Amino acid sequence: MKRSKMLAAAAVLVVLGGAAVAQHSGHGSHSGHGAPAKPAASGNAVAKAFQDVNDKMHRDMNIPFTGDADADFARGMIPHHQGAVDMARIVLQHGKDPEIRKLAEEVVKTQEAEIRMMREWLARRGK
Repeated sequence: MKRSKMLAAAAVLVVLGGAAVAQHSGHGSHSGHGAPAKPAASGNAVAKAFQDVNDKMHRDMNIPFTGDADADFARGMIPHHQGAVDMARIVLQHGKDPEIRKLAEEVVKTQEAEIRMMREWLARRGK
């Protein structure tokens, strides 16, 4: 996959992630980000790893919203991006397809940089 296509796909994911964060305003759960997760396949370590990452990401995205769109976006996207990084690391540990592994490497690199940026942005504003 060309870098421009990967970046375009990542931008779409960011927009969709932002929409998911916006859907949660005023809700006590992570509704709107998909149906409740199904239990991992019994005995399948990879499925369990993905399920654990997914569960943690959803718990961590369930933040109290303040009405400050910028801060709420950053605070919600940090665990969303961390979930993507954690999923990509599962692929790097267990995946075999070179194209998907390359995408997973790019996800780790770009999403970790964005997590750092958002944390620094929040810290500079005392949030």
